[in-house]
Amino acid sequence: MKKSSLLAATLTLASVCFLVAQNQPAPEKPKTWEEKAKERFGDTPTTEHKAAIDAGLPSATAEPKTARKVLVFYRCEGFIHTSIPFGNYAMKRLAETTKAFTADFSDQYSVFTKENLAQYDAIIFNNTTALNPDESQRAAVLEFINGGKGIVGFHAAADNFNKWEEGVALIGGIFNGHPWNAGGTWAFKVEDTGHPLNAAFKGEGFWHKDEIYWYKPESFQGRDKLRVLLSLDMSKAANRKPIENEKETPKLGGKSPSETDVAVSWCREVGKGRLFFTNLGHNDMTFADKAVLQHMLDGVQYAMGDIDADAAPSSTVKVNVAPAPEAPVAP
Repeated sequence: MKKSSLLAATLTLASVCFLVAQNQPAPEKPKTWEEKAKERFGDTPTTEHKAAIDAGLPSATAEPKTARKVLVFYRCEGFIHTSIPFGNYAMKRLAETTKAFTADFSDQYSVFTKENLAQYDAIIFNNTTALNPDESQRAAVLEFINGGKGIVGFHAAADNFNKWEEGVALIGGIFNGHPWNAGGTWAFKVEDTGHPLNAAFKGEGFWHKDEIYWYKPESFQGRDKLRVLLSLDMSKAANRKPIENEKETPKLGGKSPSETDVAVSWCREVGKGRLFFTNLGHNDMTFADKAVLQHMLDGVQYAMGDIDADAAPSSTVKVNVAPAPEAPVAP
C-alpha cells in the first residue's frame, strides 16, 4: 500500500507540474525594432566572418576630391536581413582602409533632417525594408540628393518606402518577389563592360550566389530612366527555371522567360545628385566577395561625386554586353 500511495502521489505531482508548465505564458516576442534586431543579428559577424570580409577589401578607385562622409542607415520595418551587420562591418572597414570616406551608422529616423544631412556626401541604405519616414524626413532626403549629394542602396533598399511613391521611384523600383533565391547560384551579364562602376568584373559576366529580386512593373523605372549595369543573363537555363511555373508566369507580362529583363545594378542622376543601387547583398558573405565589394565601393564613390560615370539611360546608349560563362567557374 505504501508503494502504491507513493506512486500515486508521484504521478499526481508530475501531472500538476505538467499542467503548470503547459499554462505558462509563452515568451514575449520582440516588439521594438531594437529588440528584433538584437534577436535577429546575435553576435555577428563573428571573428571568422570579419577575417573573411577583411581579406576581400578592395582599394579605392579614386582619390576623394575632398574629405567625404557617409551615413549608413540600416533600420527595418519589414523583413530583417541577417546580412545587415555584415554590410555595416564592410562599410566600416572600407572607410578605415581606403580613406575614401568616413562613416556614421544609424537606425533612427531622427537623422533625416536637412541640418543633420548637410554633413554627409551620401546616404547608404543597407538592406532597409518598409521604411516610413515622416513628411519632413522625406523632404530632407529628396532635398539632399536633388541638391547634389548621393544615395546608395544595397539589396533590400528596393523593398522599401512602400508608403512613399517618390521614395520608390528614387531607388528605381520595389520588390515583387525573388524567384532567384538565396541558395541558388545565378548567371549575371555585365551590361556595359567599359563603365567605371563595372570595372570590378574585368569585362566578363559571372555567376554569383545571392538572392535576386524582380520589381513591380508599375514601380520599376526601367531602361528609359536607369543606366543598368548588371542584369540576370536569361539565356542561361538556370536563370529561366525559377520563373517557368504557374506562380511566376503572370508576372512575365506575356513575355517568355528568356525575354524577361531583370536588372540587378543601376545608376542614375537625380536632380544635381546621383543614385547607385545594387540588388546584391542578401547573403551574409556577399560582403566578403572582393568583386562585389569593389562594385559597391565604386558605386559609393560615384554617388559622392568622386568617380565620374555616364548615367545616360540604357535605352539611349550602345554598350558592349558581356554574358555570363555557360557554367560557374570553379574558384
